[in-house]
Amino acid sequence: MKILLINHYAGTPLMGMEFRPYYFAREWTKMGHDVWIVAGDYSHLRKNNPKVDYDFQEETVEGVNYTWVKTGQYVGNGAKRALTMFRFVAKLWKKSKWLANKYQPDVVITSSTYPIDTFAGQKIAKYAKAKLIHEVHDMWPSTLYEIGGMSKWHPFVQVMQLGENSAYKRSDKVVSLAPYAKEYMVKHGLREDKFVHIPNGVVLEDWEQSQALPIEHEKILRGYREENKFIVGYFGGHALSNALDTLVDAAKYIDDEQVQIVLVGDGVEKKRLQEKVAENGLSNITFMSTVSKLCISELMNFFDCAYIGALDSPLYRFGAAMNKIYDVMMGEKPMLYAVGAPNNYVRRYDCGIDLKPGSCQSLVEGILNLKNMPEAERQIMGKNGKRAVVEYYNYEVLSKKFEDLFLE
Repeated sequence: MKILLINHYAGTPLMGMEFRPYYFAREWTKMGHDVWIVAGDYSHLRKNNPKVDYDFQEETVEGVNYTWVKTGQYVGNGAKRALTMFRFVAKLWKKSKWLANKYQPDVVITSSTYPIDTFAGQKIAKYAKAKLIHEVHDMWPSTLYEIGGMSKWHPFVQVMQLGENSAYKRSDKVVSLAPYAKEYMVKHGLREDKFVHIPNGVVLEDWEQSQALPIEHEKILRGYREENKFIVGYFGGHALSNALDTLVDAAKYIDDEQVQIVLVGDGVEKKRLQEKVAENGLSNITFMSTVSKLCISELMNFFDCAYIGALDSPLYRFGAAMNKIYDVMMGEKPMLYAVGAPNNYVRRYDCGIDLKPGSCQSLVEGILNLKNMPEAERQIMGKNGKRAVVEYYNYEVLSKKFEDLFLE
């Protein structure tokens, strides 16, 4: 089948996030499908952005076909980013008939985090007489006002609400990363039998063909190992939603000199967090730059456990769908899990310690409990996580589940 996947921020393991579109496209290509990803030329999530000279420039990147659309650059989450969204969707809308004729898709998937890409996807699917699948990563526009602090009546939020409602009403299927979003979506126009939950996961072969860490990262981490430090790791975006302030605050109350907290990644909150650490004179926190997705397995080898946190928000009533959950499980390390979501992997698979979201005291106790736990018990937790992720959350399994929707 011919598949056209629209995702403004799609990346690759070497470019950086986001990875889900790439992994699905790669698996579907292996299955014999003809897959093209339509993406913007710039994303704040990527470590490296492609060089794009003109709209709808085609390129095969790491075995996957991409069509790039020039959208412009931006910093942060202000008006410039919003303009790139509208520019991306408008260009696809304007060229919808051309795209339908060129790629002749049997399936169109709209998957750009924000929901207004459905308008272009609907038009392309109509011209191509294709099945339309809408994929929901983050619960926009709920995220904007429940975490971002925007008013429900802000014009931008209202436009996103129109897109969300239209996607639920007009798509043939809606794939949700959040497992408990069905009731909400039905209230906004989705027919119950159209809802499908497909989570994130890992690519097993990437863990078998991992890359070495940058020299500076390995030097620092190896030094901590030689000092017998207990390394509490975090990797990923440094954003408010990741509740890294709780981790920094916890460092002030850990009186065990052997505990070292390491944060690997980048994001809009990183500079502020670094300043906070400096102001408090904390030596038990180290910041490191982003590493390639293919380095995560090597990174996990140095961690003793990994922190995964989120703001205590009603938004998580829909469930948590963070990529790093599955990476930690695959890395066989216990989780310090501080997310108030009903799909709790720590409880389900006994692969870490469940903490109260936003509680510095709970996190401190969790860190010290893991450190003082016999290593054999930590290893059992790690093995529990890996066993679950290999069986249920690898992209070979997830891609087949998604492929079933094409054939219905």
